[in-house]
Amino acid sequence: MTDREILSHIDHTLLKPWADWGQMKEVCREALMLETASACIPPVYIARARAAFAQLNLCTVIGFPLGYSVTEAKAAEVRRALAEGCNEIDMVINLTDVKNGRFDLVESEIRTLKQICGAHILKVIVETCYLTREEKIALCRVVTDAGADFIKTSTGFGTGGAVLEDVHLFREHIGPGVRIKAAGGVKTREDLLAFLEAGCDRIGTSSAVSLLKG
Repeated sequence: MTDREILSHIDHTLLKPWADWGQMKEVCREALMLETASACIPPVYIARARAAFAQLNLCTVIGFPLGYSVTEAKAAEVRRALAEGCNEIDMVINLTDVKNGRFDLVESEIRTLKQICGAHILKVIVETCYLTREEKIALCRVVTDAGADFIKTSTGFGTGGAVLEDVHLFREHIGPGVRIKAAGGVKTREDLLAFLEAGCDRIGTSSAVSLLKG
């Protein structure tokens, strides 16, 4: 796989809470120049990025990074992001509902946000480092049944990031219309290739562009 092919699967990401506009602008510029799948940036920068980079595929995060804000708050975040020109949404599920066995509430929230997204891509972050194998399998069904476009391993802010074992498990249990995004700890060219070959369609990372652009 060529570097350009790898970059086409990358959500070029900068979500550090202290990142300034100059850093965001550079991430957007790199994403556009190198034709990454998207630039993934905080919601507060979407309007400014859209004004500066009209042709860029913009992604943002919702309920990030902990996920336990109420559905109404997440819905408002999604509506605002889309109104300001965002193309793709990465939402964090409510892990407290998972731990209480309320998968019905998790599914309802995903379904609500997908209805707001419409044709825009919705990726669902399940934060695998906090889940049991049984919970991961159950969430594959939930994400599929709720109509989301992707299941995503991690925020990158948890105690662990993406591991190949979880990608293999997702492939076994998601529905045919759901794709996989890995994030967190994917830093080398070998990592990128391994996750793509395992079945990921997207990889969220801040490292790929600096690694491959030379």
